[in-house]
Order: sequence, then structure tokens, then C-alpha cells
Amino acid sequence: MELIDSVPVRHPWRWVGAVVVLLIVVLVIQSMTTNPKFYWGTFRTYLFDVLVIQGVGWTLILTVTSMIIAIVLAIILAFMRQSDNPLFRYVSWVWVWFFRGTPVYTQLLFWGSVGALYPKIIVGVPFGPELFSWDTATVINATVGAIVGLGLNESAYLAEIFRAGLKSVDNGQMEAAEALGMRRSKVMWRIILPQAMRVIIPPTGNETIGMLKTTSLVLAVPFTLDLTFVTNALASRTFLPIPLLMVAAFWYLVITSVLMVGQYYIERHYGKGVDNVTKAPVLATAAAAAAHAKPADPADGTTEGGQQ
Repeated sequence: MELIDSVPVRHPWRWVGAVVVLLIVVLVIQSMTTNPKFYWGTFRTYLFDVLVIQGVGWTLILTVTSMIIAIVLAIILAFMRQSDNPLFRYVSWVWVWFFRGTPVYTQLLFWGSVGALYPKIIVGVPFGPELFSWDTATVINATVGAIVGLGLNESAYLAEIFRAGLKSVDNGQMEAAEALGMRRSKVMWRIILPQAMRVIIPPTGNETIGMLKTTSLVLAVPFTLDLTFVTNALASRTFLPIPLLMVAAFWYLVITSVLMVGQYYIERHYGKGVDNVTKAPVLATAAAAAAHAKPADPADGTTEGGQQ
């Protein structure tokens, strides 16, 4: 029998594409290193400047706190949309409609001007005596206004993500749990939500990265401690905007990279046994015992494992 002389499949265009990409990368690196107008010395000077590092810290604080508020509200709104109560469904729909339908910059402007609209926050009997009052500018300062504005806006987007995740779980899960006598709230928290996390995590991670960059709009409040404002202020002081813009871009890329790594591991955790990247864990001892168990014999009425 004549042997087949197999020839591996050749991909010449892959090599052509690789050469083109490599050439472009070399040209970009050469341009950035030889062009004196990038002012790499200024970039290195301000990369770890105290004000820049503080701006990074405030950007992280705004991102984390706003996302915590948004996630809590989104879970509540998603459950309200799934509720049998028509009032809850309507309120949730109106919330999502309003905050998704107006620009985040406009909402931040409102939170920056809320003190002019309501000079005092008053707690008392309607049309009756006043019990407590606070100065609005003291309670809702620039930091609170920025966090609340970002969190409320993001909650509308996350609510739709969470609702899609809840709807991805088969209704039979809810029916089976209710047939066992479990309360609806317990079913949501213990059965439905853990399964929905596989669908919820990827877009939520993307929204978190988007929130990181949306913090650059908090100047509308006005909040003047975030990374974008600090680097712009330094650029105005030095009359060198390009190196300071690169400083801001560098730190945004660093934080985004860390968030993407965290998102990868969270997705892998909730995707066990579902996607083709992470396999479900196998209990070796249990699997070996099941493989060596005595099969059921209908003649003598024994069950698997040889037990009566």
C-alpha cells in the first residue's frame, strides 16, 4: 500500500499580515521616540506626581462607590421588573426610562445645582411644623453629588443587564423551587441569581470599565480632584497638554488592565461547567467509586453499589 505524502497547510497571508503589522508597530515606536514634541521628560516627571497619584485615588473611589450604589439599585430594580406587582414594574420601568434617556453630563449638572433648587433639606410634617433641617450644600457636596449622579445613572443600565440575566434562567427553576415550598425571595437569591451571574458578569465588567472613564465628566458637578481634571490643570500650568494627556491615558490603561484581569477570573468562576474554556471540577474519589460500583441487578432487586 502506498503511503500518503501529507503536506501541511500553508498560510502565506498570515506571514504577510504579520510583517505588515510589525512594520506599522516599528514605525509608530520610531515616531514616538524620535519626535521631540512628545516631551517624554515631562511625561516621566509628572507620571508619579503627588497630585496625579491623588487623582488616580479619587478616580478609583468614584468608580468603586458609584458601582456599589448602581449594583444595589440595579438588583432591586431588576427584581421589581420581575415582580407580580404592576406598581413595582411601572416604577422600575420609569426609573430606567428616565436615567437612560437623559445624558449623564446633564444629570451631573443637576446634582451640582441641587443646592440652588433646594437650599435646605427639611424633615417635618407636611404643611405643618419643621422637625429637622440641613443645609443642602453641606449634605450634597461635590463628592456626594458626583458619586450619587454616577451611581443613579449607571443603575438604569445595570438594571437591564440584571433583568436579562434573570430571564436567561429557565422558569422551571423557579417553579421547581416553589414546589418545594421555598419563598420567592429565597429562590431569587439562592437559585436564580447565582445561575444568572454567568450572563451578568461580562457586561457588568464592561460597565465598570466604562464608569472608570465616565468619571472624567464629574467636572460638571463640579468635582476637581479626579485624574482628568488634575492632568488638565497641570497641562494648563506647564503649557504642555500632550505629555499630561499621555500621563492620564497611562493610568487609565493601568486601572483598566487590572479590572480586565479581575473580570476574567470572575467570569471563569461563574462559567464553570458551562463554557468551553473552564471545565467543571470533577471529584476524583466520587467518580472512581461510581465507576467501580456494582451495577443494578433487576433479578435480585439490588440497587447500584450492591445495597438492598
